[in-house]
Amino acid sequence: MHYEAEAPSLPHNPLKAIVAPRPIGWISAMDRAGRVNLAPYSFFNAVGGEPDMVMFSSSGRKDAMTFAEEGGEFVCSLATFDLREAVNATSAPLARGTSEFGFAGLTPAPSRRVRPPRVAESPAAIECKWLQTVPLVPLGGGEPANFMVIGQVVSIYVDDRFVRDGRVDTGAMRPILRGGYFDYFTVESENRFELRRPKGG
Repeated sequence: MHYEAEAPSLPHNPLKAIVAPRPIGWISAMDRAGRVNLAPYSFFNAVGGEPDMVMFSSSGRKDAMTFAEEGGEFVCSLATFDLREAVNATSAPLARGTSEFGFAGLTPAPSRRVRPPRVAESPAAIECKWLQTVPLVPLGGGEPANFMVIGQVVSIYVDDRFVRDGRVDTGAMRPILRGGYFDYFTVESENRFELRRPKGG
């Protein structure tokens, strides 16, 4: 079968079920007034190295994006299985300026190089300086519905319990990943395997 948004042949768009599982960026950002927003974004990933860069994409101009632009910084805390209910709670559409940390029963912890706090309960966090917001203009033009926020990594926090032999044990932290519909997945250490790149000419 073929699915096209203009003439859907399925009850739900399958894109998110195919581009899956996706990492979740649990974004905290602070506006000029010092108010903090915390929200999960499943359109999130690392997009560059040396210098390290990450991005998250917002459907509409939501608080995490506008706060990151105003304050010039944001933090990505790792969303884990143990914190899944709190991650979900922070997706609630609260009034602007209402603390998602308090609503979800989370503790804000000071970051090292940026003003927005990280989630203290999370085992890892990526501190970023905002670089730019890219409006994702659709084919044919018109007003963009989605915006890609790009930040440069300036510091990374990892709980010492998950650093083993100089490497971060991703599986031991049990990050949750987003699938399609209401589906989520976890990463587990026992499912890990290594592949080495083949030698080239």
